[in-house]
Amino acid sequence: MLYIRMLFIMVVSLYTSRVVLQALGVEDFGVFNVVGGIVTMFTFINSAMVSSTQRYLNFELATGNESKLKSVFNTSVQIHAIIAITIIVLGETIGLWFLLEKLVIPEGRMTAAIWVYQCSILSCAVNIMSAPYNADIIAHEKMSAFAYISVLEVSLKLLIVYLLWLSPYDKLIVYAILTLMIQIIIRSIYSGYCHKHFTESKLVWQFNKPLFKEMSGFAGWSFVGNLASILFNQGLNMMLNIFFGPVINAARGIAVQVQSTVTQFVTGFQTAINPQITKNYAEGNLEQMHSLMFRSARFSFLLLYFISLPVLLETKFLLTIWLKEVPENTIIFTQFILCISLLFTTANPYTTANQATGNVKTYQLMVGGILLTILPISYIVLNLGAPAYSVFIVHLCAEIIAQICRMVLLRKNIKLSIKQYVRNIYLPVLAVIVVSILLPILVHSQMEMGWIRFITVVASCILSVGFSAFFIGLTKNERLFFLNKGLRIIAIRK
Repeated sequence: MLYIRMLFIMVVSLYTSRVVLQALGVEDFGVFNVVGGIVTMFTFINSAMVSSTQRYLNFELATGNESKLKSVFNTSVQIHAIIAITIIVLGETIGLWFLLEKLVIPEGRMTAAIWVYQCSILSCAVNIMSAPYNADIIAHEKMSAFAYISVLEVSLKLLIVYLLWLSPYDKLIVYAILTLMIQIIIRSIYSGYCHKHFTESKLVWQFNKPLFKEMSGFAGWSFVGNLASILFNQGLNMMLNIFFGPVINAARGIAVQVQSTVTQFVTGFQTAINPQITKNYAEGNLEQMHSLMFRSARFSFLLLYFISLPVLLETKFLLTIWLKEVPENTIIFTQFILCISLLFTTANPYTTANQATGNVKTYQLMVGGILLTILPISYIVLNLGAPAYSVFIVHLCAEIIAQICRMVLLRKNIKLSIKQYVRNIYLPVLAVIVVSILLPILVHSQMEMGWIRFITVVASCILSVGFSAFFIGLTKNERLFFLNKGLRIIAIRK
């Protein structure tokens, strides 16, 4: 169900991004991305709490303690309400000052930028209050419901594109208002589904002080990691705006859209497997937990690599076909962001396993501390006159160091051998890259850009990545599993 959702979202997202860019224009599209990014920066407070909620719900579902499960859900709603109010206050003070005084907004577009900003704040508050309901659906592993609602959301976004072209009013303002309306509708559906199917989601306004402190404490240490994530994403967006203006934000916005679309292939898989990693830890099945971690990291990388390789080789052609007019720096931004995503996708099992243990303090301080260095180092590099894409080189280097740090820290927490992790994940993945990349690069280098080369490159990628992933990236048991599944599907169809 998650992959059906992903395919639909991918097609619609690529189409709507192109049309929205054309409808708004490059400058307004950049304004929308950078102004909305101010509000997103404040959501690091909420992101930490989302991780805490997901972990505690998964844990209590595994132990079967229904009373504790109800307390966890109710407490998470109370904490999220406090966070929503806090972000509204910060947004209307510090954030509004930053918008009015620091951002580079084209002349005559400040009124529209303020509309976008206010709608973004309200959307953010709505999303925060719905986070416990989303987490509850995932914890119960009701992926079909999650998929159906997501498909509805992206369908409504498709409707926005149509309304945007029809609107006689300022299109940037209309786009912001319609986006807010969709958020309100979808979040109402999430909460309604939970109220109907999960007893713990029926709120009882009781204050459980010990649990409140425990969940807040867990979230408090996750705060560092999430702060780092927001800063090197939205912080870099602001920095690029200050150094290069809103057009560069449009280029980054498009690159991020490509990244988000491609990584949907992995997100669905990881969304389904993450609750099982936590539940196995809660039940004391460390060996099964390790096995799930290995497969999650390896399969996630292979899935993303399968899609990313042809995109990396044919970035210029794809962006030209998709957008017609490609903003400067978009091609190189897209290629760097995809490479970072490939590396980062193997980190998800580390994060999930660490959250399952509840011992997040050292992990978040170390890994978050490394990622926090991205912003100041990028500032120094840009101040020295480096090109805009240099910030992604800084990000890539920091992610490599953070990956090593994650392995070392989890060695004690879950009794996981670094040697075992390298042997089960990194060696097979590197072998697949070395073997699979030769044929596509050869084809790409020998042909002129166009549809024939694109189709030939995609075919060579499918052949080389599929072959090497199956025979090198999978274990013997995994190959047998997939073969048996394939034979069963063929037998059913006959």
